[in-house]
Amino acid sequence: MLELISHVVRISARRDRTEINSAMVDALVDLFHPERLTIYRCYAGKRKTVVFACAGHGPQGPFLRNAYLPDNRFCQTVDQDPLLNRCRKELSAVLDVIDAQSHRIVFPVIRRDEPMYFIDLQLRDDFSADQRVSLMGLIEYFGNHISLLDYGEADTLTGLASRKTFDKHLFELLGQAASDELLGNAAAHRRRNASDGGNHWLAVCDIDHFKRVNDTFGHLIGDEVLILLSQVMRQSFRFDDQLFRFGGEEFIALLQPTNQASAQATLERFRKDVENTVFSRVGHVTVSVGFSRLMPNDTPTDVIDRADEALYYAKRNGRNRVDCYEHLVTEGQLTAKEISKGEVELF
Repeated sequence: MLELISHVVRISARRDRTEINSAMVDALVDLFHPERLTIYRCYAGKRKTVVFACAGHGPQGPFLRNAYLPDNRFCQTVDQDPLLNRCRKELSAVLDVIDAQSHRIVFPVIRRDEPMYFIDLQLRDDFSADQRVSLMGLIEYFGNHISLLDYGEADTLTGLASRKTFDKHLFELLGQAASDELLGNAAAHRRRNASDGGNHWLAVCDIDHFKRVNDTFGHLIGDEVLILLSQVMRQSFRFDDQLFRFGGEEFIALLQPTNQASAQATLERFRKDVENTVFSRVGHVTVSVGFSRLMPNDTPTDVIDRADEALYYAKRNGRNRVDCYEHLVTEGQLTAKEISKGEVELF
């Protein structure tokens, strides 16, 4: 019991999904000695549900991956694994016999009637009833702690990630890109970009004439527009794109590595989805979007400023459109901005 309490204290001290996952793996291995263990983060989408193996323990020992930035190499649709898929449908623990001495059991961690995690363990058949009760209690605590973390990271109105969470994610991405530029890592950086199909992109999305909505219909209806827009965002973007409410009527999307044409197409799809949505009493609204590529030597201010430049261009040129900063510079519509370390972008 004291060992269980000690692990609960360690988990409760963490304020980051990746760190919480690491502490949870340590607890499960120390207390219950599973033959295999995987913690999956679950992304329930409109068309498909994807799971990301973000932490665990196997024959080669423990593994840990950034829980905020799903790596596609370790993602799969949930229907590729019958037991995970069954757990998703039943929203309760499910079990399968592995052999005469062990079994596999999957526990869902649920929020709002949707799984947000799966805890997948292979246990020996001599696993006692008392151990099973302790295991279920630990998993329930893990889910409650994650829910509290999500509450602190989310924008209270829309449920999207907040400005505070955005700052953390962007620093992680920029730090990763900068470390790749260190001597000896440049080749790895190029290989990863080639396999991923491009770079990360940051898009700033702003509702056109939102002040007019508030002035005409009132702030409560304005809030409804923000909530519905956030729902459209979730449906329009890929499961591994990071979505944030930056403040007011401004939203940000951090796109996973892709090329410029694909980033443009993703953002155009979102723009059209918004244009085609009926917003309660307001009717139709539109969004303008500016986006830019994340560079290895960027600061957060650098990339946001570039995306804002493209957004302001879209606003000045008719609104309800998507513009790329790099493309506008190449076409001579914008002048390249100076970036970190006194360097100037050349295209």
